[in-house]
Amino acid sequence: MSKLVIIGTGNVGATFAYSAQLSGMFTEIVLINEPPEVAHSEALDLNHALPFVSPVKIYAGTWKDCVGADVAVMTAGSGRRSGESRLDLITRNVSIVESICEKIRIHMEKTPIIVVSNPVDVMTYIVWQRTGFPRNQIIGSGTVLDTARFRYLLSNRMGVDPRNVHAHVIGEHGDSSVFLWDSMKVAGVSPENFVPGDSDLGLNFRQDVENTVRQSGAEVIAGKGCTIYGVSQAVLRISGAIIRNESSLLTVSVVLGGEFDLTAVSLSVPCILGDQGLKRILPWPLSQSEIDGLQASAKVIQDSLIPVAV
Repeated sequence: MSKLVIIGTGNVGATFAYSAQLSGMFTEIVLINEPPEVAHSEALDLNHALPFVSPVKIYAGTWKDCVGADVAVMTAGSGRRSGESRLDLITRNVSIVESICEKIRIHMEKTPIIVVSNPVDVMTYIVWQRTGFPRNQIIGSGTVLDTARFRYLLSNRMGVDPRNVHAHVIGEHGDSSVFLWDSMKVAGVSPENFVPGDSDLGLNFRQDVENTVRQSGAEVIAGKGCTIYGVSQAVLRISGAIIRNESSLLTVSVVLGGEFDLTAVSLSVPCILGDQGLKRILPWPLSQSEIDGLQASAKVIQDSLIPVAV
């Protein structure tokens, strides 16, 4: 038996609910939304697909229905509009997230919480601070999606399956993200062995890839108004690592307490996840330029926290 709570049934929340239904990973999915009519309609629509999938109970619930959940995913909040950065959402979304934290504290005191609401690093810190939960319990979706976009672009360049590309993005889920080129491998082998012809992975290519990854969300939003599929699969992957107690390595956003010489900030670093959320943060070997980038990324987030984290 595994119980999932989804808080917010907008574009991302509803798409994630559908992904969770198809995964067969959960036996119960509770949808929470304001107004509740939206959650009811989404639940009804999903229930009409039940003859085609593994058995799962899906319904629009109240906060009391959230008690005993194995994992909860918070997608509530305003989505990013065309031309906006994720940090532009702070004013609109802080009040929404804060209003939810008291309900979480009362009804899900032992439940790992995955924060997806943007700007996710700021919101992860706010949820940790406002609930008073231990930091292992509050996980931001962080740069799991950025990492997936990175791997996808690299796989195209090298002509290999993206699942064989082992590369990571850390720091802010945003413009100051840090790409870990020095530790990139393809099935444990140096990536240069896979580059076809006379092409290479030089500076110009790296800059182009980084810019493309950072602008990917904005490009999708400009064309269709929202990003839903990549983030839904990223959150499903994080949820699975927790539900199945996998001890998987994912670059999620967590509150740092001295790791990488950083405190009082939430950002993405290589983490091991299991049934209680964060198991441990890996002491990843970073080059000096990567350390400098991570510190700069932390400052961007900390500066954004100043007016709200009180």
